[in-house]
Amino acid sequence: MRKKIELEYIFSSSVKVLFSRLSTAAGLSEWFADDVIQKDGKFIFIWNGTEHPAILVDQKNNVFIRFRWEDSENPEEYFQFSIQVHPLTEDVALLITDFTDTEDEADTIGLWNKQMDILHRNLGA
Repeated sequence: MRKKIELEYIFSSSVKVLFSRLSTAAGLSEWFADDVIQKDGKFIFIWNGTEHPAILVDQKNNVFIRFRWEDSENPEEYFQFSIQVHPLTEDVALLITDFTDTEDEADTIGLWNKQMDILHRNLGA
């Protein structure tokens, strides 16, 4: 059974700089995949030489971007990056929404944690 997960990570970065790492092929290839090709509303994520195409479903600049894996069996599943600025602290929060098999939840969270470590290092945040 598939489960929706939502994770939150705090960054010391401007919203604009962070969003560029989430919404462009160059930015995503710095931390998310070995390489990323963007073409006609499609992002092709490459890991270990294997292509994984995703469709850009929706985005609002500096707020969120949502992708759906092209080979996803469920059209309701997606992965999304959302940015929120906490009003009191002005911390920049990156919210990740993803779907995973229930038995793989811990591994999926571990993978996102690893990717966020890379993104933090790349941003110096």
